[in-house]
Amino acid sequence: MLWQDEGYLLSKNNFNENSIIIEVFSSKHGKCSGIVYGGSSKKHKNKFQIGNKLMIDWKSKSENRLGYFTVELIDPVSPIYFDNNKKTICILSACSILKVLLPERQTNKKLYISFDKMLNSLKDDFWINIYIYWELLLIKELGFEINFQNNNKSLENKSEYVQINDKSLKIPTFFNKGNYEKSTNHEIRNALNFNKNLILENFITPNKLRLPLSRTVLEKYFY
Repeated sequence: MLWQDEGYLLSKNNFNENSIIIEVFSSKHGKCSGIVYGGSSKKHKNKFQIGNKLMIDWKSKSENRLGYFTVELIDPVSPIYFDNNKKTICILSACSILKVLLPERQTNKKLYISFDKMLNSLKDDFWINIYIYWELLLIKELGFEINFQNNNKSLENKSEYVQINDKSLKIPTFFNKGNYEKSTNHEIRNALNFNKNLILENFITPNKLRLPLSRTVLEKYFY
């Protein structure tokens, strides 16, 4: 089995003294894993920064077996933001969530394009807004769409809520704004917390998964 594709590096782990196993979110083949021989060498290891965009050649004797990657760097996304802790942890958060939640080898072109655009938006002023709405799209693409227009009114405090798994979650005021409107840290934090609860309720808790630490750290940057 042979194919070539572009994709973003989601994770890497040592395989032996010189090789690593990487997971990528690819354009045409979804999330997939493979061994990179020599990936831990000084010559090549800098290209394997989480969030970097890669050109990958994958080969395996069988579609269901762990394959082997030959990798070329397309875009060194992560190093651009090494001096910005918020944006660095945002990249780690997004990649870690995809690693945990995406099924293996299921193509989702819409999600891939949105992920690509979200990473490119990190250079913009309202990058965190784009990230928050990207999380909502991810949740939708995994099967749980939130309709903010169809919600319940609390007569007691006149706040709006959505019902998720018999729980009422308050809709943050952040979602009354557009993608490119300035928000306070309080509004951003509430929106991140809202999305986190959706992820926990619909994916993490039912499947006994673990929320990535980087996602928790990202939220703390807006206290």
